Amino acid sequence: MLKPSDKWSWYYSDSDGYLMLDLDDEMVFRTNLSCKLLVDCAFESQPFSVDDASDYQTYKEQIAHLPLSEPRKAELALYCVAAKRFHKPVQPKSWFFDYQGLGYQPEMGDIVSLVNEYNQGHFIVLDVGDSASLCAVVDLEAFSLNGAKSLSFGQVIKVMHDRMVCANEILISHDIALVG
Repeated sequence: MLKPSDKWSWYYSDSDGYLMLDLDDEMVFRTNLSCKLLVDCAFESQPFSVDDASDYQTYKEQIAHLPLSEPRKAELALYCVAAKRFHKPVQPKSWFFDYQGLGYQPEMGDIVSLVNEYNQGHFIVLDVGDSASLCAVVDLEAFSLNGAKSLSFGQVIKVMHDRMVCANEILISHDIALVG
């Protein structure tokens, strides 16, 4: 199991074209954030901070019950931390999703359901705004946005809250007692 360390550090790799996380012990994690998605400070080496470690724990706890292998859970949690800290601010792209109602105010780490005419998918909320939040795909299958564009595992999009429905219940295992 991957445990955060103060020896970890973020850096941008020119040769790979992606933000990387040096995990020490000759292990490196490549995020899914290319140079065009990064804020300026991502191009300078940064330590893996206490806030990063706290966010990692929050995401790991929230995705613990998802039907993913342990390595995939760690991968998703690191994608989430990287996106929350280093993804450029973006405008919501809510037109890709169906309206699902007013009133839902997500919290960081919530699992939400988003739908459109092509599919339904589950996303984890990374960074909560007043009316829209940055979310990452938690499903292994790609989420089709339209006939030509899709989001794959761990990729992010900003979405208005009126397009989201809370799906935290998928994290709860339902124990059934048999009475006889």
